[in-house]
Amino acid sequence: MIIINTTRGTVIADKAIVAKTLIKRLTGLLSRSEFNKGEALIFHNTSSVHTIGMRFAIDVLFVNKNNVIMGVVTGMKPFRLSRLYPFCDVIELPAGTIQESGTKKGDVIKIK
Repeated sequence: MIIINTTRGTVIADKAIVAKTLIKRLTGLLSRSEFNKGEALIFHNTSSVHTIGMRFAIDVLFVNKNNVIMGVVTGMKPFRLSRLYPFCDVIELPAGTIQESGTKKGDVIKIK
């Protein structure tokens, strides 16, 4: 899957996957030692995330049902908790992706 920032005309990720199963939702990126450029992990109907047990920092987007970015977290270090964004989907990205793509709160994304 590809995630495009339609507001800025930039590609946020070109190797995105959805955490569909309970196991994938629970483990997320915990078993990984790295998160490569272009990758993304999408969680539907998730109000917050954590990096407890992770080995690297991540960027995080909180997206509402209209695909508008409601929250942005850059460089979320391991062993941290995000604030709550009710009724959102979450997109986890490699650290630096948000800045590199110029993505900001209020931008609209498209996932295809």
